[in-house]
Amino acid sequence: MKGRVTVPTDREFVEGTKEIMEKWGADAVRDCDGTELPENPKELADKVYKTYFLARGDNDFAYAHDEYLQNIALISERKVATEKTLRIFLLEDYYSEQMKVNFSDDPKEFWQVFDRTSGREINAWEYDEKTDEVIISDAEYMHEYTVSFFAKAKWDPTQIYNYTCNGWTCVKDRDVDPVFPAAVENMKKSLKKWLEENKDINVIRFTTFFYHFFLVHKRDFRQKYFDWFGYAMTASPEMFRLFEKEYGYKIKIEDIVDDGYYSNNFREPTKRFKDYRAFVEKFVAGRARIFTDIVHEAGREAMMFLGDNWIGAEIYGEHFKDIDLDAVVGSVNSGATLRMLSEIKGVRYTEARFLPYFFPDTLANEEDSVAYLERAWTTTRRAMLRRPVDRIGFGGYLKLAARFPKFVAAAANLCDEFRTIYNAVSGDKPYCAVKVAILNSWGKIRSWQNHMVCQDAPRQKMQNYQGILEILSGLPVGVDFINFDDVKEGKLKKYDVVFNYGDAGTAFVGDWTDGEVQAKVREYVYSGGGFIGIGEPTALPVGKSKRYFALADVLGVDRETSLSLIEFKYNYEKADSHFITADAKSDIDFGNDLSDVYALDKAEVLDIKPDKYYGVGISCGHVRLAANNFGKGRAVYFTGLKYNFENSRLLYRAMLYAAGKENLLEKAYSTDVNTECHYYPESGQYAVVNNSDKDVITRFYDIDGNSEEVKLSPRELKFIKNNG
Repeated sequence: MKGRVTVPTDREFVEGTKEIMEKWGADAVRDCDGTELPENPKELADKVYKTYFLARGDNDFAYAHDEYLQNIALISERKVATEKTLRIFLLEDYYSEQMKVNFSDDPKEFWQVFDRTSGREINAWEYDEKTDEVIISDAEYMHEYTVSFFAKAKWDPTQIYNYTCNGWTCVKDRDVDPVFPAAVENMKKSLKKWLEENKDINVIRFTTFFYHFFLVHKRDFRQKYFDWFGYAMTASPEMFRLFEKEYGYKIKIEDIVDDGYYSNNFREPTKRFKDYRAFVEKFVAGRARIFTDIVHEAGREAMMFLGDNWIGAEIYGEHFKDIDLDAVVGSVNSGATLRMLSEIKGVRYTEARFLPYFFPDTLANEEDSVAYLERAWTTTRRAMLRRPVDRIGFGGYLKLAARFPKFVAAAANLCDEFRTIYNAVSGDKPYCAVKVAILNSWGKIRSWQNHMVCQDAPRQKMQNYQGILEILSGLPVGVDFINFDDVKEGKLKKYDVVFNYGDAGTAFVGDWTDGEVQAKVREYVYSGGGFIGIGEPTALPVGKSKRYFALADVLGVDRETSLSLIEFKYNYEKADSHFITADAKSDIDFGNDLSDVYALDKAEVLDIKPDKYYGVGISCGHVRLAANNFGKGRAVYFTGLKYNFENSRLLYRAMLYAAGKENLLEKAYSTDVNTECHYYPESGQYAVVNNSDKDVITRFYDIDGNSEEVKLSPRELKFIKNNG
């Protein structure tokens, strides 16, 4: 089989490209940032992609028009006043090669200075443009102060990485802002000229459109901020003025800077920030459509790379379809990011770029690179069996991969198996045992993007939660993402199980102080629905209520915050057995431990960690897994859950139990926890997959409950038609 695979190439590696294309069955070639396509690239493939930059495409224009450069909303370092006059150097911990203070627009109109100790905004300050300092007069002794200000971006953040990683000496790219009509006109002229000069290119790969995710470097060049969802690089005086015209009120820089949190993905979004995000999304879609129309008028395809300058091009937003893209390509390293990409609507096809990237720092050792590729593919394949992308590919310098024959062979196997999966399951809606809703403050707009900072890059604090989406991405369940307005509108009845999980105070748990939301969810469970809470689900501010978990009565657990120590708690005996834990090991990996969760009287304790001081005073241990009946419905509580094979089975059982559908376990099912099964009703076939690197003998059940023994070699995928 051949096709559906894209490889990077450059003019210095033409013959090598041909050899690898043959081995991988590739039908498309692409360039990479820092490379040039060979002459006559259509001799290599019918589909030829080339990167095109809109915001950073014309350095002659950018360097000649400082007034059109993009801005960044920033906050200064916190400074304590030891005298009446306090001077704050705005760029103290920022990389001066990346930015400079923007004082061309009146600082007094847009900047804000705060006494963070009292929480008050102050007006008694001046800016000294010679020293880039804000001078605060009449400062309060020992109070802490910050300045929220605009800086102009002098160097594209992605190029900073590519430039330094690969030892480039080219011109440092600057990004211009499409908020200025003159900048848009120059972009249009440049694109039309480029299309005329590059007739062999039939897929224009926009990387991406305009605004970069929030990536800012420290004074010593290390990363200072990295937020793949951050909007601080969309903010500018001109954008704020446009916002006011449309919304009728002024957006403030503090609404973006947010006391240094930068309104990130984990922050409970304010109405003002949600308005601003929605405004930027609509603005970006409108501007981007100008350029996709130009591409289509030239008879080419318009593709968006989901990365770099993607902010505002919200793939699950209401305006994304208005961009009129042909395709989206994105980097994937997990099942969650694969599903994030494969479920995008409004495009003709999606394409996944697999890791490792072919750069010197990520493709340095053959054995490690092969292991990384195979491990990532095995994880991602789970999601591919639920909803595949239409194409796959790789990025970077192909000549680096060609040094490693084992890696080339492993990638060839990956390409072949992808095509097998795609041909077998594409367009065939897989069987879902239950329908799941993930409830948080973001809802649909952040589908498959929960608890992410840099896509699926790990963060210590998130170990409890990042495994949840990863598990769900490859299980036979349907998954939607909903918010609290959806709850109020009565949409819970569409689902068998509702999830709420994360740390208290984050957007992923959400604001549970709304009594209407509490009542709606209680009613849903009481009437027969299932609820799964993980971490600090439904958490309220400490002391807001006698319950820390607003729905402790539903969950059957609560968390001690030292305010209810006067009340004895006796339910700490672990159940001998349960449907949920039937396949579980004794040492379930919940991620980071969460202390002081206790079970209410009628809940079933399924896993508990004894306190090391048990017996000193009153101790009820630390409950890590519990089940509870509430009316006709059920709830299950976990402190967290890492992704592994055992936990995938554990969560699947928990969902069936919460939904009251235990009878569906042995339907389209494989007994060994290292394996999983998927059923495709339209074709009548099953996929049984071994996720482990060892031989497995498992019992496979078809949709009617008939079973047979199946042998699988390490990482084997086997399709079974009509139960044999």
